[in-house]
Amino acid sequence: MEANTNLIEPLLERFKDYGKTSLELVKLKSVDKTADILSTLISRLFFVLTLVIFLLTINIAIALWLGEIIGKTYDGFLVVAGFYAIVTLVLYLMQPKIKTRVNDSIIRLIIN
Repeated sequence: MEANTNLIEPLLERFKDYGKTSLELVKLKSVDKTADILSTLISRLFFVLTLVIFLLTINIAIALWLGEIIGKTYDGFLVVAGFYAIVTLVLYLMQPKIKTRVNDSIIRLIIN
């Protein structure tokens, strides 16, 4: 009976070590995945912020230019606003497709 106990104890110790190692591996993979997702989000956020500033500046310039061509400055701004109203309507109508693609991208980022 004591021989069986001597065989089971090392097995239980190995199982316990395996459990600790597996838990540590899951923690490390979680940290890696979190760091990857956060670094991707932050780098894209900086890109989007820079792009927004650029587009805002370009839009003001276009509105002023169109206003100069049309004759009244505020008309140029109205034309630019109308353009963005149309773009917003198109994006609203395409929202389900956009949502699906963004959802798939997020899932792919998390899984891979």
